Amino acid sequence: MKRTALFIIILILFCVFLYAQEEEIFKYPLTEQTSNDFKNSCAQIAQNQYIRGSFNQEKKINRLNRSMVSSGNFIIAYDMGMVWDTLKPYPSTMTLGKDYMIQSRPRGQRTVLNAQGNETFIQMAQVTSAVFTGNINELEANFEIFYKSNYPSWEIGLKPLNKSINSFTNRIIINGDTVIKSMVLIENNGDFIKFNLFNHNVSGALTENEKAYFKLP
Repeated sequence: MKRTALFIIILILFCVFLYAQEEEIFKYPLTEQTSNDFKNSCAQIAQNQYIRGSFNQEKKINRLNRSMVSSGNFIIAYDMGMVWDTLKPYPSTMTLGKDYMIQSRPRGQRTVLNAQGNETFIQMAQVTSAVFTGNINELEANFEIFYKSNYPSWEIGLKPLNKSINSFTNRIIINGDTVIKSMVLIENNGDFIKFNLFNHNVSGALTENEKAYFKLP
C-alpha cells in the first residue's frame, strides 16, 4: 500500500512538473526583438497547403479526475479546413470547414452543424484554422501572443482577447518547427486537450477521397 501511495504521489508531482513546464511560455511576451522570428515560424507553417499525418489526443477532465485518450489520422487543407479521423477507441470522423462541421459515424451517418448564428462556433473555426495555417493577422487580432525559439524548434503561447474565444479556451500552447508538433488547449477550469501530431506528409494535393470529407451531405 505504501509503495502504491508513493507511486501515485510521484506520478502526480511529475504531471504537475510537466504542466508547469508547458506554462513557462507565458513568461515570454512577443517583443520587437522576437517579432521577426515569430513571423518566420508562422510562414513556415503556412508554406504547406496540405498536411496529412497521425495524432494522439488526450483530454483531461479535472472534476472527474480522469483522462480520455484517442488516436487517428488528420488532414489540414489550407483552403478547405481540417479532418480528424479518429480510429481509437471508437471510430468517428470530424470535418471542420470554415462555416460548418460534419460528424461522421462508421455506418455512414453524417451530421452537419451549420455555424450560422453561432458566434462561438465561428470563432472556434477561425481560431483553429489560424493556428494550423499560421495566419498572423488572425492570431494578432484575437490573441495576446507569447513566443520563444530554440532554432529550429519554437513555442507559441496564445491568450484570447475576446469572450467568444475565451468561452472554449483560456490559453493555447503550440510547439513545432517547420510543422506543428503539438497543441494544448487549456480551459478556464483547468481541463485541457492536448494534440500530439506526427508522421507529417506535406506532398501533393488532396485526392478525390480526401476531398469527399469536405462535401456536405
